[in-house]
Order: sequence, then structure tokens, then C-alpha cells
Amino acid sequence: MKNPTPVSSAVPATDSTVLGGMTPSRFLRDYWHKKPLLIRQALPEFKALLSRAELFALAARDDVESRLVAKNKNRWEMQNGPFARLPQAGQKEWTLLVQGVNLHDDRADALLRRFRFIPDARLDDLMISYAVDNGGVGPHFDSYDVFLLQAEGQRRWQIGAQQDLTLVEGAPLKILRDFAPTETFVLDPGDMLYLPPHYAHDGVALGPCMTYSIGFRAPTYQELGEAFLDFMVETVALPDRYADADLRLTKNPAEISKVMLSRVADELNKVRFTDEDIRIFLGEYLSEPKASVFFDPPLKTFTPAAFTNAILKRGIALSRKTQMLYSGRTLFINGESFDAGREDKALLSALADCRRLDAAALAQASADVLESLYAWYQDGWIVLR
Repeated sequence: MKNPTPVSSAVPATDSTVLGGMTPSRFLRDYWHKKPLLIRQALPEFKALLSRAELFALAARDDVESRLVAKNKNRWEMQNGPFARLPQAGQKEWTLLVQGVNLHDDRADALLRRFRFIPDARLDDLMISYAVDNGGVGPHFDSYDVFLLQAEGQRRWQIGAQQDLTLVEGAPLKILRDFAPTETFVLDPGDMLYLPPHYAHDGVALGPCMTYSIGFRAPTYQELGEAFLDFMVETVALPDRYADADLRLTKNPAEISKVMLSRVADELNKVRFTDEDIRIFLGEYLSEPKASVFFDPPLKTFTPAAFTNAILKRGIALSRKTQMLYSGRTLFINGESFDAGREDKALLSALADCRRLDAAALAQASADVLESLYAWYQDGWIVLR
């Protein structure tokens, strides 16, 4: 029997370099989901990862989610991409928002992964905001935690813990009607501002600037409930059909009888779900790619034997677009789930944690794991290193 891969030795260390030297443990204890934190030079001498031209090129693609926000006098306007052309740089008060840049650029993905002291189940994406002078998206609040990293130029942030979250009626964006800031900061490249959910804020560009937003998933329980009911449709089994051999003559033919209501209620109350149902649902739900995500199969195809030889020399890595999680004996990848034995689970958990495996680790892979890896490679879920 092969010795299981020691997962603990493969788990990446938490990154305090994006917190200005503060430990992730202290950040989680004192700030996460609680209060804002301004970190001067969170990333010293940081420079924008993408040029303006590269960002604009992403905004022109139909597989990239982008928005253009502009303020015309006192009226907010928003358009959805893709954008063949964008306003001139000299035109004031417009902002380009490009969502999920980490899905399309290795540099952006590497930056996002530096925030993995927050679990992957909560980590969402990296959005880049490019704004001309005085550009912004108006005073608003987010329903999730966010890190706002200044990448280029300067942005002035005003923030406040106001309770009145009433929005401007008819606006295409969620603009706060009565914004009451209590603090103001000007961020330079490398500075970062953390905001917990529902903390009001307004960022205005002081000249052309780029801001990177690291956002986190926070689905509503309503969304989870609806998705869970869809998930459970496949497991519900109520084999019998409604019958009423004891039916009696009624004086009110349009009335639904109490007997019928009771009988149907008794049958529907037989529908039950378990903790195991919730565990599998949540893993599949949280690893499911967004509707806009498409995987690219490899240009070069291998036979299974050639693929095995290649990974035993080069190793593998998860695609930028792949989400891989695990819970108990179950692994989840891009919305699919499967159980694995002890040795296979250890190896694949290491892949999920590190998002890559070297050749030495893959030398321990079983035939079942190699078969799965080959299928994932053909689907574009993993790549050769």
C-alpha cells in the first residue's frame, strides 16, 4: 500500500505580507466582519499588474464581465460590456469596472491567492476599477467584505458606519441617498483599505487611477435555500399517487377539502434532508463555476500514457478558473463531487490546498487519480506546469 501524501506539509503558509505585517489571526480576530482597517503600504512599491491597454482589451471581450459607469451632471448612467470603444481619457467622471480579472490573467490570479488566509469557499474574485479624474461609482455599500488595493494613481475614500442605507430611487446603481461619511483617506499605490459588509463608502479618483477590489462570496440564505431545493429535486422519492377511495359527495364542488389538504401534507412531510445532503450540496454549490466561465481544452492532446509521463516530469496546476474544495471524504471540483479513499483523498486535498502538485507528489498517484487528472486535463480544469 502506498503511503498517503502528508497534506499538512503541502498546505501553503498564510500570507501576512498583504496585511502590513499584521498576522492573519489578529486581523480575523479584530477586524474581519467587524470594522474597517487602513493599511498603509500593504504592498510596498506595488505597481499595477495590467496596463490600461490590457485592461481595456479585457473589457472588449464577450467572456469578460465589464461595466462602464459615468455621471452626467447629477445623473448616474451604467452600460454593460463588452466595449469596442471607451470614452476618451479627457472626458471626466467615468469608471470602467472589469470583474473576475483573476480568471483571465496569471498575475491577477496570483495576487488574489495571497488572500487565502480567508478560505477558498469565501474568496470570490479580483475586480479592477479604472477611473479618470473625479470618476467613481457613487456612495454605496457592499453586502460582502472587500479589500480595496490602490494600484495606480490616487483615490480618495470617504467611509462611514451609517445605519440609513436607503438608496436613490431609479438609479442604475445602488447609490446611497443620504451618505454621511465620518472618515476620509487618500490612498497611494500599495495602500489598502479593508471594509466589512454594509459599511458605506465612496471612492473618487484624484486623476487617472486603478483600484483592485478583492471581494468575497456571501450568498443570501434565500439564494442558498432555492439552490438547495433544486439540488434536492434529484433525491426526492414519493412513489405513490394521490387516491381517495373514501371520497364522499360534496355540496361545494369548487372547494379543496380538508381531507385532501391533510393527505397531501402527510406525503410532502415525508421529504427529509440530512447533514450529508447539505454537505454535498454546499460543496457543489461553492465550487460551481459562474455562468460566464468557460474552460479551454488544451491545444496539444496527449494519450493517457503520454499524459502520465508528462506530469511525472513537470507536475500539474489547477486552472485559474477551477475551484476545488473538500469536506470529509468528499472532494468537489467545478460543481462535481466524488468520494475518495484515504490515500487518494490526501493527494487530491493537497492539490486543492496548494492548487498544484509537483512530480514527486504525483509519483504516488493511484490509477484512479491518474484517470481523473487526465479527464480534468482534457476539460481544461488542470494544466501542466
